Amino acid sequence: MVKKGDRLFLYKESSEYVTMPVSGTITNISPVTGNTGEAVTCLTLETNTNQEGDNEFAGYADTPDIASAAEYLQGIPGNPPLKLLADPGCRVTKIIINAVDADLVSTTQQFVMTRFRDNIGKGVDLLKRLTGIQDIMIALPESMSKLGAFGGMNLIKISCDYTDSLPEIIIQKHLGIFKAPRKSFEDTGICFLSAEAVFALVDSYDRKEPVYEKFIGVTDKNGNTTRVKATIGTPIHRILTQLGIEAVEKDRVIIGGPLRGISAYTLYHPVLPDMDTIIIQASSEIPVISDYPCINCGNCIRICPANVPVNLLVRYLEANLYQDAADSCDMLSCIECGLCSYVCRANIPIFQYIRLGKRELIKLESEIETEAENA
Repeated sequence: MVKKGDRLFLYKESSEYVTMPVSGTITNISPVTGNTGEAVTCLTLETNTNQEGDNEFAGYADTPDIASAAEYLQGIPGNPPLKLLADPGCRVTKIIINAVDADLVSTTQQFVMTRFRDNIGKGVDLLKRLTGIQDIMIALPESMSKLGAFGGMNLIKISCDYTDSLPEIIIQKHLGIFKAPRKSFEDTGICFLSAEAVFALVDSYDRKEPVYEKFIGVTDKNGNTTRVKATIGTPIHRILTQLGIEAVEKDRVIIGGPLRGISAYTLYHPVLPDMDTIIIQASSEIPVISDYPCINCGNCIRICPANVPVNLLVRYLEANLYQDAADSCDMLSCIECGLCSYVCRANIPIFQYIRLGKRELIKLESEIETEAENA
């Protein structure tokens, strides 16, 4: 039996935990392999009718501090990086609240920014109090920046060009900061939080309990989008059933947008803290994916915002030469915009190859490091 708000740790001495969004009984614990081979643990929960839980966070809500926020609010909607900000060695000096959505079709962050803009203003003050960081900026679409409600806020105005919405491009174009490969945003002194993450923080402190309901845009096979509010952990099939959307065999369920999204292999895939969009694509509308070799049309090179030689890179990735892909073709400079796959005339899933290549390179380097330590 678990109660709403309980924290489940991976093992006894672990600092990593998952918070129970509902009360119920755990009926199954099973290992699951993700899209690019990552290992995760899946908990199946049978919910109770009584959803009252132990709310330890209430005792800290009136005196906000980053340590208690990291202890009780990890994994709320938007998945704010509270553990990072609570680290005594944290090098972040600037926070950017990102109200620009990460992919086409997705509008969750813009919705939150428009609907709850007063909370975003409160969120700026809350973040300053929690972290002590005073340099907080808000990145939002240029069209929204003209609204009077955002007057007085420190704004970064983002153009309607898709690539301008990506964090690496935002800091390069507007702050003159370049994030080098293998470096994190923290290494540049910057931390990004989504607009929904900031809203969820404010809402948690206002209600004096962690919030677990997040906003998701669901697009059906006809391209119609419905905004829903779902509890984190809810299986996708329950949302689709509630909306009267049927997903049959060979239809595709996409988590995220059309350029950067991933396919869900089961309708029992849970709603996650950073899940903003679900797209149901009819089997007849799914683009053809091929294993044809690159035809050197050059489309991917011309469109790549990071100037990666994609046509050469994909050859190394197809041959599983991940270290060579990084050393010779600058794979780690890829900012994962997804445009290369979109324009590929040979229908090669380049974007997925690159994501897999990065993950496999991390595993390879970890194995080499372990062998060196044991030698």
